[in-house]
Amino acid sequence: MLCSVRPFAAALLGGLLLTAAVTAPAFAQNSAPEQKPAEQQSPEEQAKEAQRRSIEEYNEAAKLPGNAGLPECVWSGRRIAMLLWRDDIDTARRHMELYERFGCPTEHLKIAFRCLVRQGNIDPKAQERLSERVHACWVNPDSTPSAPAAPAAAPAAQ
Repeated sequence: MLCSVRPFAAALLGGLLLTAAVTAPAFAQNSAPEQKPAEQQSPEEQAKEAQRRSIEEYNEAAKLPGNAGLPECVWSGRRIAMLLWRDDIDTARRHMELYERFGCPTEHLKIAFRCLVRQGNIDPKAQERLSERVHACWVNPDSTPSAPAAPAAAPAAQ
């Protein structure tokens, strides 16, 4: 009986290999690169996009009066604000020495962090990231926090 099963198993295995060889090129054609979704980008494209956004952010901050718009002040000031937000006070204090050594205005850092705090906690489920909020407060520290939508008024009871 074992002798009669071997040819059957060999034929079955050969058929599976033949089927795999025939369907593999068809599968490869269906997953062509031009059919990938628009939101998926290659790592190179993502890196270029991140670099473009970073340049735009620094150009936007360069319009600030005084030294607050200098790239070294923007870079170190935003990081200090993020460290303070995350309650990493010791690291923020060490970065403050560098910030002050560059001649950056501590008053701007103070009002930018005040703006960040006034906006409240960041929802972890929201798309907004801490760095985006810190940058928005750095560029415009006098901005008011976005007010939550007001609930619909209940009809007055008589």
